[in-house]
Amino acid sequence: MAKRFIIVLILVGILFAGLIGFDMFKKKMMGQFLAMMSHQPPAPVVVVTADKKPVSRTLDGIGTLEAVRQVTVSPEVGGRVTNITFEAGVLVAAGDLLVQLNDEPDKGDLTRFQAQAKLAQQNLTRSSKLVDVASTRSTVDRDRAELNEAEGGIARTEAVIRQKQIRAPFDGVLGIRQVNLGQYLNPGDAIVTLTDLSELFVNFTLPEQTLADIAVGQAVELRVDAYPADVFIAKINAIEPQVGDETRTVKVQAILGNEDGKLKPGMFARATVLLPDGADQVILPETAIDFTIYGDSVYIVTEGKNEAGEATLTATRKYVKTGPRYKGEVVVLEGVNEGDRVVTGGQLKLTSGGAVTIATKDTLAETTKANENSDRKE
Repeated sequence: MAKRFIIVLILVGILFAGLIGFDMFKKKMMGQFLAMMSHQPPAPVVVVTADKKPVSRTLDGIGTLEAVRQVTVSPEVGGRVTNITFEAGVLVAAGDLLVQLNDEPDKGDLTRFQAQAKLAQQNLTRSSKLVDVASTRSTVDRDRAELNEAEGGIARTEAVIRQKQIRAPFDGVLGIRQVNLGQYLNPGDAIVTLTDLSELFVNFTLPEQTLADIAVGQAVELRVDAYPADVFIAKINAIEPQVGDETRTVKVQAILGNEDGKLKPGMFARATVLLPDGADQVILPETAIDFTIYGDSVYIVTEGKNEAGEATLTATRKYVKTGPRYKGEVVVLEGVNEGDRVVTGGQLKLTSGGAVTIATKDTLAETTKANENSDRKE
């Protein structure tokens, strides 16, 4: 038993000696690592001075573009197509003839009514001169009624003839043709779509809590997937007076000019309502913020002196509380004061408390931008 006890003591002693030796070795290596770090050259960084300015307030919504004027052209009366005078996709002016329906029978009726009107006018002229001499007043009244009836037939027949000349109701672009020559059309049958692209509506929704902030006439920025680099400006022209029972959202409609015709009805659009600026806040570029699940942070550059009394710059990580983002900028609610120098480029090489030098330009950002421009050209 004594031998076993001695062996156990020896093993425990060896174990403790090993732990103490490992701890000493770890401290030695950490000291060497920190010594090496202290001799590393300062990391070049790009900084910006934190400044306070009015906060841009916005409201974001999702919507769809819709033509202010769009119609499916169709006939008011039935008839056989005798002429098609348009091509799909062309621009037409209001009043341009698109389709002609067969109006020969109506022209014959028009000639008959015109002849009746002429005869009725002659009879009325004669009977009016001879009233109470060779004709009675009842004869005059009959002749006047026949004239009115003939003139009514003329007006009605001329209206039918005009209805069979199907014209563009307004300026716009025609869609795909949906009729063929010789086809019989019933009233209401689709001929072609006509769309005025000069003005568009954008219909989108916002939460009911935003009702106090929106008003007719406010500017709206629009972005569409087809033109990701472009921003289109619209203005609110109508706000739905009712809030949706199920969604608790309010419908908003804005209008924008589209003279170049780039935008098309039916496009998906992201709408950003521009509100009056809020109070001054510290605002930084998004590149200055390190967004992580553990919290948002920045590197703040401060001045100091080394052992030799030389001026040095040090970057220290500091956690911050961020607010809204807009156009590549972030509102910093807490953690950064006005006048602080905050790192916006070169954070990947930094450790908190490490020495830095201020670079005159962000080479990484320039390289990224150059690559993007090269990709666009290709």
